[in-house]
Amino acid sequence: MLTDIEIAQQAKMLPIREVAAAAGIPEDALEYYGKYKAKLSDDFLRAAEEKEDGKLILVTAINPTPAGEGKTTTSIGLGQAMCRMGLNTMIALREPSLGPVFGIKGGAAGGGYAQAVPMEDINLHFTGDMHAITAANNLLCAMIDNHLQQGNALGIDPRRILFKRCLDMNDRALRFVNVGLGGKVNGVPREDGFIITVASEIMAILCLARDLMDLKERISRILVAYTWDNRPVYAGDLKAAGAMTVLLKDALKPNLVQTLENTPVLMHGGPFANIAHGCNSVRATRLALKLADYTITEAGFGSDLGAEKFFDIKCRKAGLKPDCVVVVATVRALKYNGGVPKADLNEENVEALKAGIVNLKAHVENMRKFGVPAVVAINRFPSDTEAELQVIDDCCKEMGVRYALSEVFAKGGEGGLALAGQVLETIRSEESRFAPIYPLEMPIKEKIRAIAQQIYGAADVSYTAAASKSIAEIEALGHGDLPVCMAKTQYSLSDDPAALGRPEGFTLHVSEVRLSAGAGFVVVLTGSIMTMPGLPKAPAAERIDIDENGVITGLF
Repeated sequence: MLTDIEIAQQAKMLPIREVAAAAGIPEDALEYYGKYKAKLSDDFLRAAEEKEDGKLILVTAINPTPAGEGKTTTSIGLGQAMCRMGLNTMIALREPSLGPVFGIKGGAAGGGYAQAVPMEDINLHFTGDMHAITAANNLLCAMIDNHLQQGNALGIDPRRILFKRCLDMNDRALRFVNVGLGGKVNGVPREDGFIITVASEIMAILCLARDLMDLKERISRILVAYTWDNRPVYAGDLKAAGAMTVLLKDALKPNLVQTLENTPVLMHGGPFANIAHGCNSVRATRLALKLADYTITEAGFGSDLGAEKFFDIKCRKAGLKPDCVVVVATVRALKYNGGVPKADLNEENVEALKAGIVNLKAHVENMRKFGVPAVVAINRFPSDTEAELQVIDDCCKEMGVRYALSEVFAKGGEGGLALAGQVLETIRSEESRFAPIYPLEMPIKEKIRAIAQQIYGAADVSYTAAASKSIAEIEALGHGDLPVCMAKTQYSLSDDPAALGRPEGFTLHVSEVRLSAGAGFVVVLTGSIMTMPGLPKAPAAERIDIDENGVITGLF
């Protein structure tokens, strides 16, 4: 079989104006970025608000292996399948970050014959949204340090500056840095650090903002520091919101691309789910709901991260009501959760699969706690055996959940017809009774406990002294009624990446708590989670190349 990039390079893409026309988007709503990419105008988004919403389908997953198991591929393939069935369908996805592209995971535009294209553009600079977010973030950082240099009229305590610089690349050497060195003319020396762009509050704000003015208002509410006498300092106090919004005005507009089968895709925003809220933009999702009868969107990593935040943060803030949730699983990932090393996942191991399938059960049960009907999608690999698939068949029947084998990687939309049929039957026969799992008026620690116990299966939660102090400060500032955004390893339901399957009786360890007042949530860091990842020993960047004709290889 051809590689992902070879398949994408052979794709017969339609000019984006034709994709738009088929989706009911007029040409005057398009702002072109070449022949195959476009942003959609604010005027068109406003006009579309008058239309009724279609059905909303969320694609999530079990806890993955380090290589990822095809959630985006399933989302795209499901959309292609529904279009093959003659259904008015649109896909709403996140934009890839350069960090994973050049690191361990690779791109995030799907795989095989279920990809969004132009694949190279999407996985690299795309329409410049990531760069705009990075620039806006770092403008605020520059204004903070300039304020210190120019007399510090606000009385900012340099030891209590909370807002960090960002970069859209995995670079562990930048986690902790010293700035302002080199003498008086170079600024006030202080400790600083970088986070990856997709973990920044600016990214979260862009994805949750309703419109340009809401974006600016949210930016002004970013808590950047405390003063010497413990008063909060916001971005608005530094008069930074206007200039930052100018940098983000085009990035706020959703991007339109297509799949290999010319299904329309709105790809916009890209927060990680393990260290941010893991969902594409509210604007893109809401527009898709207005334009299509069925909208397929995804949330990052396993349902314990992405789906929980989709439900408790995004749906709550945007007024969304999901009609169905698809839980993607693979035989490989379930064997991994049963203790099989990554190198041995292609070998049949029924006993390990039986041990690891408790992970699938946990994720399905968790989705039911939100009142949303679930369907299991088994992303089929060539190494899967009939004996292994029978174990999953038995498990799904025992749970009373619909399921289907998905072969979209190898067959495109045709390979997703069985899954599409199960999703449609679920939507038609089961009513969604969606509700978040905690009320906003709950104290912050009780909200954390609700997620830890109900979703992760923890017995208790512990806090460092610094985390408890931060929670007290946040509640004292009047932000105790915000939802919480948990930063946790994706590889386990717990905060220990080595605790696979369905760990029980553990204590969730909260190490740090941060207020993202502009985004409208409280970030809770657990275990040893890092907001600036590092590259692996053999990064994907070593295998990526380009020839004299500009043909890229090694991108996947």
